[in-house]
Amino acid sequence: MKIELSNKIVKDRYTKYVCESFDIQNSEESKITIEANLNSIPKDFNIGVVYGGSGSGKTSILKHYFKKPIDESYFDNDKALISNFDWLDPDGATQLLSSMGLSSVPTWLRPYRVLSNGEQYRANLAYIVGKATQNEVILIDEYTSVVDRDVAKAMSNALQKYIRRSNKKIVLASCHFDIMEWLQPDWIYSPQKGRLEIATRLRQRPEIRLQIFRCRYETWNLFKQHHYLTEDLNKASKNFIVLYNSKPVAFVGILPLPSGTIQNAYRISRIVVLPDFQGLGIGIKLLNYFGSMYKKDNKSLYIKTSNPSLFSGMSRNVHNWKLSNESNDIEKIKKINDSLVEKEKNGEIKFNTGIKLRKESVTKSYKYIGEETKENINLIKFKSEVYKHIAQNQISIFDIINKEQEQL
Repeated sequence: MKIELSNKIVKDRYTKYVCESFDIQNSEESKITIEANLNSIPKDFNIGVVYGGSGSGKTSILKHYFKKPIDESYFDNDKALISNFDWLDPDGATQLLSSMGLSSVPTWLRPYRVLSNGEQYRANLAYIVGKATQNEVILIDEYTSVVDRDVAKAMSNALQKYIRRSNKKIVLASCHFDIMEWLQPDWIYSPQKGRLEIATRLRQRPEIRLQIFRCRYETWNLFKQHHYLTEDLNKASKNFIVLYNSKPVAFVGILPLPSGTIQNAYRISRIVVLPDFQGLGIGIKLLNYFGSMYKKDNKSLYIKTSNPSLFSGMSRNVHNWKLSNESNDIEKIKKINDSLVEKEKNGEIKFNTGIKLRKESVTKSYKYIGEETKENINLIKFKSEVYKHIAQNQISIFDIINKEQEQL
């Protein structure tokens, strides 16, 4: 299939100068021919990519071959982000956002306009793919062009999982090849080469290598705004910072269970993955890692949460984590709600996000039951030299990392 594009040249002294200076034969119109050899695309595909540089015809192929406009999102900036997904019930909206790697509860409550580029891009994807039916082809132009490359990879991994689980179809136009092994497309078309490549099988996702180090209490300042319950952190917590490609991506805090409860047992009191790196499964990997290390040291590890995205992750991780308790903290939530209502009456706070107060909260506790690690828990130490080049360019908190190596 050939796509013929033509535009009339409006005559003025500028266009006349260009046509005469460069000996343009046809000064009446500008014509472009784009090859779109896509007839061999499999009918049952989930993900396709039109790949090429700027000006190669990617956008034109999407519009003309699939005979529909590029899909777009719409957000009301007077509402909280999650309130824009009102064609779904609240639980469905949280699941959709989480499936795009946007599982930060505080982010759900903020308006779209204040989100980071990466968060806005994930929100756009969630809106577009969530509204699409299985009978239509979703079209996304300039995919990941405005986000950090590590963010692009995390986003691509989350997107491909959602598209395949929901059995939808999406075609992305992109000039970036680094996302392909994370997207795992069923086909790739290059208009510059006129070549269609069809994948015969899904390949294994690239390995994610994390570095974990002990850190001080103050490191929590980088992560606290992204925790879904509170910014508080117990001063007795043992804290860990997690790096991916030399960038801080996650924080884990662990506390012993109160005396008089379970002996030799600990709980994960805080686990936060920064929004830009959600969608890679880092949170579950960290839970399994710490659970296995504590088990090797003959210690039990628990986690108590009311985060829907963690519920979903644990349901797919039953061989490592066992549900030990579930409760509805109705009285606790009622007290919090009453306190907030009283503060609103006194003019101390305003509810201007469009979010209703919750009437109840489901809380679940899990115990690690998986295998023990071959590594020694005492090998995770304070270490500062890893952060030297990061601290200069990003975050001053790395100055607080202890320069002396200390055991847990």
